Amino acid sequence: MWKLYVVNTFTDRVFSGNPAAVCILDRWPEDALLLKIARENALSHTAFVVSQNQAAYELRWFTPTMEIDLCGHATLAAAYVLNRFHCPQIKCLSFLTKSGTLTVTQEESLFVMDFPAYQLKALEVTEELTRALGERPREVWRSRDLVCVFDRAEQVEQLTPDFNKLLQLKGALVQVTAPGSGGFDCVSRTFAPKMGLPEDPVCGSGHCHIIPYWAGKWNKTEFTARQASPRGGILYCRLRGDRVLLGGQAALYSVCELVMEGLT
Repeated sequence: MWKLYVVNTFTDRVFSGNPAAVCILDRWPEDALLLKIARENALSHTAFVVSQNQAAYELRWFTPTMEIDLCGHATLAAAYVLNRFHCPQIKCLSFLTKSGTLTVTQEESLFVMDFPAYQLKALEVTEELTRALGERPREVWRSRDLVCVFDRAEQVEQLTPDFNKLLQLKGALVQVTAPGSGGFDCVSRTFAPKMGLPEDPVCGSGHCHIIPYWAGKWNKTEFTARQASPRGGILYCRLRGDRVLLGGQAALYSVCELVMEGLT
């Protein structure tokens, strides 16, 4: 039997943060089955984990529609599950992924992920982008995702984008960000209609874009970031050269076994 866990990430309580499913496997089945499991979970991302040894694991991420090459919150969820249920004595885990080897280190209540920082290229702010977002950003940058920069946190919080128009834009996801308030350095939201998800509650890999941007603007390397989705979440971030360290807490929602009757 394969175990399936649902974990709320970048939060210390359930019903907030970003939920991810984590499936611990003894081997890799066909990709078609992994996609069916992710679709059945009906969450934005499912992490699949196969052990190489007690400190190193193969890790893959699936949305309900496709496999992706990097997912922060599902990586945090996988580290939380392994630390709590499978190898509590290991404080630093290595994950072998399509984005290279990723490490997650436990630092008291935080799980700190070591991710690659994206290099951003400035783009023109177009009318097409403005119509899609519903408000004109001050700047727009691109790497894997689009990063749209606003002047005030309230602009980010109040955006009501046209998701059909967002589908026509370049980039995998659309990150929107502004300077933070109330003790937070920056605030953001993540729109992901190309992934079958209108809004990602908390996006770890998005901050691999957002943190390099603000670090360059403010000449600082440590940030407390707030994701302003309806569920909300907090990320503790550090820029270290070409890497971004993303720290967050996690809370367990459920544990179950996959039975999959009638599977041939």
